Amino acid sequence: MRTDLRFKSLTMNTMTQQSLSGIVLEHHEAIPVFEKYNLDFCCGGKKTLEAACKEKNISLQDVIVEIENGARPGLSGARFEGMNAEQLIGYILMHHHFYVRQALPTISEHIGKVVTKHGDTYPYMRKVQELFAEVRGELLPHMMKEENILFPRIREIAELVKKGLKTDQPASYINAPVAVMESEHEKAGELMAAIRELTQQYTPQENACTTHRLCLEELKAFEEDLHQHVHLENNLLFPMGENMMLN
Repeated sequence: MRTDLRFKSLTMNTMTQQSLSGIVLEHHEAIPVFEKYNLDFCCGGKKTLEAACKEKNISLQDVIVEIENGARPGLSGARFEGMNAEQLIGYILMHHHFYVRQALPTISEHIGKVVTKHGDTYPYMRKVQELFAEVRGELLPHMMKEENILFPRIREIAELVKKGLKTDQPASYINAPVAVMESEHEKAGELMAAIRELTQQYTPQENACTTHRLCLEELKAFEEDLHQHVHLENNLLFPMGENMMLN
């Protein structure tokens, strides 16, 4: 795997004197590392990484290396249009389904902390918590249906096409679950759009704490991932599956 040299240079040269809160706002991959070492990036977020590690007698170098190892090179250059069904499904499972399952409990926890500590100051975050719980309730069973029903069917049809064979299944074999998935995509998108509106485009208020700012950044990233996720399925994978049924 290619090493992201730009990211490595940034962490080694500037992260030691950067505040914990500043690091997590710029590099979300630092969060599980800080949580592992109990480095407080919220109330103690003004401390530099170097000072926080020294205080807890933790190796600064070890922390930086773990943050670097958590950084992924960008994937925007992937040629999705040239992928076949199996490749698209593999990419969606690895990069989107995996991300959603990791992000949902983390973001929910951070929203919960903001609501518990600052709910009276930011009452709209209670509605954000409610809406994101709906998102979670939508996406987890949604992904299970894709993994257990639709994706296996698309793979099955793709294998038949590859062998030059025709399926004896009706068009609804693919069309019916696709219609359900597209409807659920729309619902999740509407929920995230409502969250975006409530948070004024994920903009923190001036006195918002680090966790508040962090969860808004996480929500923004989550919606961006959802948009690409839905694009790959609605505009590439699903039409591919439907078209294969016509051959």
